[in-house]
Amino acid sequence: MFKSKISPSTLNYLILITVIVAAGISQGLLLPVLSIFLEQQGVSPGLNGLNAAALYIGSFAMTLIAERLLGVLGFKKLIVGGLILVMIPLILFPAWPDIKIWFVLRIIVGIGDSALHYAAQLWVLLVTTPEKRGRYISLYGMSYGLGFSIGPLGIQLLAFGDAVPFLVLFAAMAAVLLLVLFKLPDTKPEKAENTHLPERRFRSSFTWAWYALLPALLYGYMEAGMNSNFPVYGLRIGYETSEIAALLPFIGIGGLFLQLPLGMLSDRYGRKKILMLAGVGGGIAFMLVPIAGTHFWLTLMLLLIAGGLVGSFFSLGLAYAADILPKVLLPAANVVASFHFTIGSIMGPNLGGQLINWLSPGSMFIMLGLMYLIFGVTGLLFRRNGEEKFVLK
Repeated sequence: MFKSKISPSTLNYLILITVIVAAGISQGLLLPVLSIFLEQQGVSPGLNGLNAAALYIGSFAMTLIAERLLGVLGFKKLIVGGLILVMIPLILFPAWPDIKIWFVLRIIVGIGDSALHYAAQLWVLLVTTPEKRGRYISLYGMSYGLGFSIGPLGIQLLAFGDAVPFLVLFAAMAAVLLLVLFKLPDTKPEKAENTHLPERRFRSSFTWAWYALLPALLYGYMEAGMNSNFPVYGLRIGYETSEIAALLPFIGIGGLFLQLPLGMLSDRYGRKKILMLAGVGGGIAFMLVPIAGTHFWLTLMLLLIAGGLVGSFFSLGLAYAADILPKVLLPAANVVASFHFTIGSIMGPNLGGQLINWLSPGSMFIMLGLMYLIFGVTGLLFRRNGEEKFVLK
């Protein structure tokens, strides 16, 4: 009788992929659904964005202690704790539809989401070899993109009741929690003999790899800003809720198409070149969205292209950091990347909401596009300030 055998390392990787798909679904669903609720209640875009940013305040708080917690608890326990913290608010959101309570619940979700992301992505980085790091971290990013794309489809479940999307998501994450509890090994990261100036490891990782760590900020800004502000943008320019629900997933779908090709190209031609080209192309695509207006298919194509080009920014940035940093600095670099992601995620909904409120709905896309364009051009400065410094070390 033929039995297919899966190595323990492959099984662990597949479980981590499942965890990240679930995390992507939760973020892809919660941000637009809650934003729609608040917009329908007459909450201003600025206050709506501020409430959405609570999730990333929680994420920021976890970032400050994630490295230490991982050393004490290990990968499995930190992931389990993160899943539980994300699940509990899912029951409470529909039970207490109050903007102040939602602010606190979003903070809790942010803490849990940051914990499981930090543990999962660091585990993947530590076990992959440099020559295959681009494709494996891209598969990791694709998994998040898959969940991120599926999440907004949950808006359609609102037709069956306001609580239904939350309950469905809770059931899915409960299944993932059981998988982690029973199948994922309980391991901890290795402790390095030489801590390489622990007081300055965060500064050192940023000094040597600042260009590789900035994509996390841009990705956080884009992800949170689009999920929180695009529903408001769509409603303001005349889209129906069903059209918004159909358009929003295509940012993530574009990432699904291009994550692996971009990762493989970065293995072959260098990650900095791919990040620069993707930043310029994605920035131009975002800046063209307001010109499309309410032309559904044109907007869809622009979001597909933009999402495809910048959807790999977080994962490719981490892979690039792993290429140019010593292994002992990777946990610290991961914390810096998570910190950048959180800052970007707080900026996205707030700045985007204020731009919609004070300038025009389309101004949120102009700002987003400019940020990616500037990043792409800035790559020309990094070789002298980053890579050569590390080579001389």
